[in-house]
Amino acid sequence: MANRYIPLYLKHAPTPKIQSFALLSGLEAVVRGTLVSAMPLAVYDALGNAEATSSAYFVAGIVSMLWGLMVPWATRHIPRRWMYTLGCGLYVLGMVLAILGTATLMPVALTCLAMATATTFVCLNAYILDYIDRQNLGRSQSMQMLFAAGPWAIGPLLGVWLRSLWPPLPFVVAGSFAILLLIVFWVLRLGNGKQITRAKGPAANPLAYLGRFFAQPRLIAGWLFAVMRSCGWWVYVVYLPIFCIEAGLGDKVGGLALSLSNALLFASPIMLRHARAASVRRTVRFAFGCCGLSFVAAAVLSPWPWATVVCCMAAAVFLVLLDIVGGLPFLMAVKPSERTEMSAVYSSFRDVSGILTPGAAWLVLLVAPLPGIFAASGAGLLVAWAISGRLHPRLGVARPSRGSASA
Repeated sequence: MANRYIPLYLKHAPTPKIQSFALLSGLEAVVRGTLVSAMPLAVYDALGNAEATSSAYFVAGIVSMLWGLMVPWATRHIPRRWMYTLGCGLYVLGMVLAILGTATLMPVALTCLAMATATTFVCLNAYILDYIDRQNLGRSQSMQMLFAAGPWAIGPLLGVWLRSLWPPLPFVVAGSFAILLLIVFWVLRLGNGKQITRAKGPAANPLAYLGRFFAQPRLIAGWLFAVMRSCGWWVYVVYLPIFCIEAGLGDKVGGLALSLSNALLFASPIMLRHARAASVRRTVRFAFGCCGLSFVAAAVLSPWPWATVVCCMAAAVFLVLLDIVGGLPFLMAVKPSERTEMSAVYSSFRDVSGILTPGAAWLVLLVAPLPGIFAASGAGLLVAWAISGRLHPRLGVARPSRGSASA
């Protein structure tokens, strides 16, 4: 009889909404945005040279990729809510190690932060695929971009400024928001997602689902799109500031360009509205083509440094558009019974691009000056443009029979 007086919210958690996932994305963007410019400086100061810093990022990328692929196996034994909690805990642990700041602990801190990002990314995407229907995936992506716009626009400059006040301060602030992220996650009561029963006896090999991934060309193409988009951001975030310094424009132009480009996330609803007027195929292809041509133009116009900066910023506009719609080809092709597993595969794009981009840049610099990296990036994005032409023409377009239901 006492149960009748328990509030309904306490007995049955409400169905998560698009705004719930956007809020989580926004809070995590505060954590990552604050560190995106401060962490490389901290690692460099702790290790003393660029070579050791590159090695630390390379190792962290490999560990994070392997860890992310293991998350689905772990969720067979650990409830998803506790895996997400573990991801937030890794954020906090990484902040503590970074505050200590020794040469031994800083690479470990970097690895913890990379593992935290992979864990929360896999879990959040699995939740989204559980609770958001296909017709609203685009709106969900746009809402996440909108909530993350402020943190990504302010975070890079904020992190450097906080570090100038006191070197550990960016990690204190980011760690506080990581704890807030965990609190909000538990308040939202996402639980373990929808449980879909599959055949008994799950595969013993944690990486067995990679075979199912490679057997589905649509998933491979969607993953490649994510990798190339992320490589474009790597070139923009890392190598444009270096180009500005070498070209005599100073060390602030690259950071300012990054903040201005991230501010474009505020326009994500407008971009999505125009993207919905066409198919996902047309929008993705248009964005890859324009982005690739912009990076190629940046390389060609490198004798005029400001022209290169403008071209790279133009490329960033289309990278933002790809952030909004570029993940849809993968997400829309995922089978309901493979949500967690394929979310783990999808999350590996960040680590693969983090390994691929510095490696490719190193090879390019052996035979060409720095602008050659822009040209190589543009060529890769144009390859993605060619591949995107094979997407289904009506991908992401509401079917006539479902038009009234999805309106």
